Amino acid sequence: MHALARHVSGHRRCVSAADRGRRSDPSERRRRSLLRLDRELGKRNYRNALTIARQLQGKPGGLAGFGSAKQVPKRVWLPDDLKLNGMDLSYLSPLVDSILDSIQSCLDFARTEDSVAGSGRQRVVLEEGNNQPLGEEDIFMCTQHEAGHFLVAYLLGVLPKEYKVLKRGNSSQDQFAGGTVKFVGFEFLREVPDLDTLNESIGSTESSYRVNKRCISSKTFNNFSCVILGGLVAELLSFGYSEGLHSDVDKLERVMRWLGLTESAVKPHVKWASLNTAFILHHHHKTRLQLAKAMGSGKSIGSCINIIENSLHQK
Repeated sequence: MHALARHVSGHRRCVSAADRGRRSDPSERRRRSLLRLDRELGKRNYRNALTIARQLQGKPGGLAGFGSAKQVPKRVWLPDDLKLNGMDLSYLSPLVDSILDSIQSCLDFARTEDSVAGSGRQRVVLEEGNNQPLGEEDIFMCTQHEAGHFLVAYLLGVLPKEYKVLKRGNSSQDQFAGGTVKFVGFEFLREVPDLDTLNESIGSTESSYRVNKRCISSKTFNNFSCVILGGLVAELLSFGYSEGLHSDVDKLERVMRWLGLTESAVKPHVKWASLNTAFILHHHHKTRLQLAKAMGSGKSIGSCINIIENSLHQK
């Protein structure tokens, strides 16, 4: 009897020690914390989810990558400025040129539509009755695009709260109509009107800026600009070209107009955001590929974050 009791007691001690070992394992602690984060996101308690992420930020067994992005100083955007403090960014010049060309193409396309329509901007939308299935390349491009948004945001300390990517069997003329990532902290977008409304109030730009700049900090604006370009940059890195970016560029343009930025302020800002986003995603190429695969499989936000962290730790 005593021998049996000692055996049971010894077994309990072994189980307890194993349990403590699992609890002390940094990756296990992070996994459990991310399960809590997923639960809060599922209940739309976005502030609580962000609190969890910030509590884990930079902690052992926490989120080392959240908000950890090394960034290009805001003043750097000219070709002559791509060598600074021993950091040579000239290798990114061709990519930045491609980003700026893609942005300009989207703007030119939208303005052409405006002039043809004569009654406001027409958007690319799903057409009823279009049952042509998407190809594998379309789906791959969509996941790379959304992973670009997701990864740039996470590394800048912006928490993704939900996402959607295209799946096999979807039908779409605009292959990005079904893909999206939404973020905690970008709620100001609800206040931004469409371009037609902004054009009508162009005479009150200065007074509009005085009001709207209180709704968004310069840090939030900088982060938003890089996150919104993350999809475009990811496509260029993966394919060498980009498609379906009208909604992203439209959104960036609307925010800049809403804030009342002048043309002289817009150009350097967009160039810096392009360079900064290119710098971040170029450095984390393998992590983006792993993240895109997870998003294509429908992993939760917490699981996607865990994959990012594991990938970063492998560097």
